Amino acid sequence: MKKNPFATKLTLLALVVLSACQSKHTEKLPEELKTEIIATERAFEAAARDSGIAAAFFLYADENAVIQRGNDSLIAGRENIRNFYQKPVYEKAEVSWAPDFADVSADGTLGYTYGKYTWKFPRDSGRVTEHKGVFHTVWKRQTDGSWKYVWD
Repeated sequence: MKKNPFATKLTLLALVVLSACQSKHTEKLPEELKTEIIATERAFEAAARDSGIAAAFFLYADENAVIQRGNDSLIAGRENIRNFYQKPVYEKAEVSWAPDFADVSADGTLGYTYGKYTWKFPRDSGRVTEHKGVFHTVWKRQTDGSWKYVWD
């Protein structure tokens, strides 16, 4: 029986396409996703230190992100979050934080972290006011595989 070269090429092409699709959509294990979220949280903190607070909170925000500041103040949207952190009080402020815990949803699309933070605000008198607390951030996996916060 003579082989059809066109059918053989078509079969090979189909196998290559299927293999590419499978590797692209391979699900990551929850521990891998937690590691990604923790790395993103650490990169976010480094960006706040190196590039400025407003820039970092804008860069790592999902389009529909919301932050809560004060007792009942919600700031919604990336632009509004950046505008909030462009206030003069944050120009010389420093913030540091580190995640103590991370978890991820069963489907791998959402995750959360919590840990301790410290804000430092230099005053004109030379004194530095410090605020410490606990943060909680909710992360959403983006279509490109990166993580952006939706709640902070």
